[in-house]
Amino acid sequence: MKPAFDPARFKLVVCLGPGGVGKTTISAALAVAGTSKGSAVDVMTVDPAPRLLDALGLGGDASEPRDVPLHGIRIAHPPHAKRARLRALKLDPKQTFDAIMTRYAPSAAARDTMLGNRIYRNLSGALAGVGDYMAMEKLLELASNTATDLIVLDTPPAAEALDFLDAPRRLLELLNSRAVALLGTPIVGLFRSRLGIVDLAARAVLSAFDRVTGLNLLGDVQAFVRGFEGMYEGFAERAKAADELLRADGTAIVVVTTPESGRIEQAREFIESLERTGLHARAVIVNRAMGPLPDAKELAAAKIPSALKRKLARNLADYAALKEREARSLDALRSAMPSGARLLLSPELDREPRSLGDLAKIGANLRTA
Repeated sequence: MKPAFDPARFKLVVCLGPGGVGKTTISAALAVAGTSKGSAVDVMTVDPAPRLLDALGLGGDASEPRDVPLHGIRIAHPPHAKRARLRALKLDPKQTFDAIMTRYAPSAAARDTMLGNRIYRNLSGALAGVGDYMAMEKLLELASNTATDLIVLDTPPAAEALDFLDAPRRLLELLNSRAVALLGTPIVGLFRSRLGIVDLAARAVLSAFDRVTGLNLLGDVQAFVRGFEGMYEGFAERAKAADELLRADGTAIVVVTTPESGRIEQAREFIESLERTGLHARAVIVNRAMGPLPDAKELAAAKIPSALKRKLARNLADYAALKEREARSLDALRSAMPSGARLLLSPELDREPRSLGDLAKIGANLRTA
């Protein structure tokens, strides 16, 4: 039977959605589904929590791809069974940033100076947006591996996901900004330039702060900014490559939500935001969807005690009301679906997924709404 959504058709699947909708579980399930088709799959989470690694049976840290034992996973195409593999990792932004500095630095001395800079050490682990850009860098690294057929990316919650997708452009704007140029200007050249009075005042405040505190903040900032000289071209090329990868035909953006009306509205807003940036969702997966209800006539004809029958009838009526509410939410979601995108349901399991077998079942049970 043809699957409702086959991740093995793509090179990259990006899972987006609000927090708490099971996006990490769906990401892991799609990765397992790709592996079961005989693909070599890497799945990466940007979420600092270890949920994806836990779902795949990998404890501890995994900042580099780690093999996931494929116990209990049936490979659908035996000729490709030897190629099938699944690796998982959780992004370590600082480690990735350090690796980029090593790659782009014009010399070993420049690399060591940058890695030892106080501003860089704080920036690499704390500045908002750096982790997003590092995820893009790691994604490009994984995508360059010709032995990998499919990459599944578990992104931050929807409130941060658009910033995540826009990270390359934002970081380049920061590096090319007037403020960075100002801070990188040596003192000797400062008064020869045509900087405005506000710029001079800003430099004067920083210099005064240094004299009072003895922290040499301005000097560290200048050293940090000048340390990027010669690296801008590399960052620009990688940012362009990341943007092209996200928009490539082999990339599928998948929005994950749940049937609650509030979550559906969040998904609608998120889809519209994606469309405004020129990105289009290939599929929307409604996780934890209700399964089909039993036939009321079968319940009425069942040979069970009357008291139990009345209780089951009340429960069935309650579930029918919830099902009707879910149907209205799905109708509202359909009206926001991009052209060509598929609306899929992932029925709720009767338990939290605890094994690869559970994840495989979630992937196999995806169905068209």
